[in-house]
Amino acid sequence: MAGLIPQSFIDDLLSRVDIVEVIDKRVKLRKTGKNYSACCPFHQEKTPSFSVEPDKQFYYCFGCGAGGNALGFVMDFDHKEFPEAVESLANDLGLSVPRESGNSNQRKGERGEHEKLLSALNQASLFFQKQLRQHPSRERAVSYLKARGLTGQIAQRFAIGLAPPGWENLLEAMEPYQLPVETLEKAGLVIKREADHRLAEKSPYYDRFRDRIIFPIRDARGRTLAFGGRVLGDDKPKYLNSPETPVYQKNRELYGLFESRQVLRKPTRFLLVEGYMDVVALAQHGINYAVATLGTATNANHLNRLLRIVPEVIFCFDGDDAGRNAAWRALRVALPVMEDGRQIRFLFLPEGEDPDTLVRKEGAEAFEKRLLSASALSDYFFRHLEEENDLSTLDGKARLFKETMPLLKSLPKGLFQRLMLDRTADITDTSRDTLLELLGNTAPAKPPAINQGDSSQPDTPEPPAWLDDAAHRSGPAREKQQGKPLTVKSRVQKPADMVAIELLLQQPELAQLDSIDIATLKEVGLPNIKLLIELIEFARSRPHIDTPTLVGHCYGCQGGNRVTQLLGDEKITPEAGRQEEFIFIIKTIQEEARKRAQRRQWLEQIRPRSRSSDSEPESGPEDR
Repeated sequence: MAGLIPQSFIDDLLSRVDIVEVIDKRVKLRKTGKNYSACCPFHQEKTPSFSVEPDKQFYYCFGCGAGGNALGFVMDFDHKEFPEAVESLANDLGLSVPRESGNSNQRKGERGEHEKLLSALNQASLFFQKQLRQHPSRERAVSYLKARGLTGQIAQRFAIGLAPPGWENLLEAMEPYQLPVETLEKAGLVIKREADHRLAEKSPYYDRFRDRIIFPIRDARGRTLAFGGRVLGDDKPKYLNSPETPVYQKNRELYGLFESRQVLRKPTRFLLVEGYMDVVALAQHGINYAVATLGTATNANHLNRLLRIVPEVIFCFDGDDAGRNAAWRALRVALPVMEDGRQIRFLFLPEGEDPDTLVRKEGAEAFEKRLLSASALSDYFFRHLEEENDLSTLDGKARLFKETMPLLKSLPKGLFQRLMLDRTADITDTSRDTLLELLGNTAPAKPPAINQGDSSQPDTPEPPAWLDDAAHRSGPAREKQQGKPLTVKSRVQKPADMVAIELLLQQPELAQLDSIDIATLKEVGLPNIKLLIELIEFARSRPHIDTPTLVGHCYGCQGGNRVTQLLGDEKITPEAGRQEEFIFIIKTIQEEARKRAQRRQWLEQIRPRSRSSDSEPESGPEDR
């Protein structure tokens, strides 16, 4: 029998997961103020009453009273037992679940390690803040902060502190709390002396941070996880950061995010800078949406975390070669998270300047004006590649093409990827069809589940005009240009009824169209036709219905669990073409229904002749 899962691991797991991300994978969430909402997945409702609070990492339904943390949600939604739910969350983070061994006393001793680490880090933060106010060497640190334009209020807001000179100040200050020194070491607060440097009169441990201004690194809930220290003397390195610990992984955290969310309940963008002082200096000037990575390059975790809160992230880099190289690396990281609706831009500062120095020099208003000139990701992408390649030559265009294709392939499928392909086609004098073929997007589309009994090609409704020059869902729809009729088979990857539902969810007023024959639709054997009919009838009963209301109704319908997936799918159809396409899809489905009805009539007509024939066994077309 497997041992128990350590409580410390469970606590660590819950501190790492983002409840918004966990729930959004299962129920499509919508940003509403500082929280997220959806129709409750645990009871039927038409209007959203299910709320997720990222600050508290908690969900609650005002309709049925369901609530809890990420682990409880996975248990209830996925119908998993506690250990299975822990395994599921751990797998998402790439973690293996440990099991306790030994007797109950051993397990009890191991539990609570997580709390001990957080407690030690919190006490250390309070100690550092106290030293900035009271220690005899404080004037040096205060003078430095004032010279950087910082006030006591901003220092307090960011909990800035001081690690005074000396080797064991923090170590001695922590003695009353009776925390094992091993816990302090595991929290990254103290370092064990090497054996040959241990002196009899000294502790075998010494403070990690000494004679430095201290910047606490806090998680979304405001808990101190680690520290960054800026040297006041001549020690190296200039900035010293906590090591990774059981409670701190630098590739998941962002400095200043907690502080920003305390001031801005509804931020519209984040400015991603490089250092602690950049974040603090910008906040001092009223720019409260700056955050910084923690001694590591920006990764997808960082960007996804920010883009779940705001639609726009602006990278800020130095204008020198090092800054531009860093920007290109950041762009490559950003491409896989560039879903439709997200925006990432790049701002390059004058050479020799950083956000800290520049905002102090020119003020907040002038600095924010610079943000307006930040380059869109697409513009910087192509400008960089054009600078690296001579487009006046064929080999230069071919080289650009070769460099571009794997990058564009990393983009999520959607309109943005298509537009980037169009731009590439223009630059390289290549057709989009060629690009799509080389990109691997030209696999034959799976036909929808219609027209199953007749191999002959029936008369089909005229396809939407906008499709003449645009690829749709499954890839480029160029058959019409090649003399072949453009049918729903050739251009729709999903079943036709699901395409119609998707369009209806985007534009509920389509249900009012007179061309929809409900009785005819009922004759079609598509798997989701009942859901389509129910949504049409529901929308018709409410002429002014909106998308949220229609989506809310879906949760109570058979097959409604696919709605969130549909809403998250790429949307290639332009808004102006939705009605035209919807009519085309409905007419195609209705035409198929009529064909089936005719076929049934034909079968009924020939069956009597078959039965009256003594020379042949009873048969019909469906038996052949």
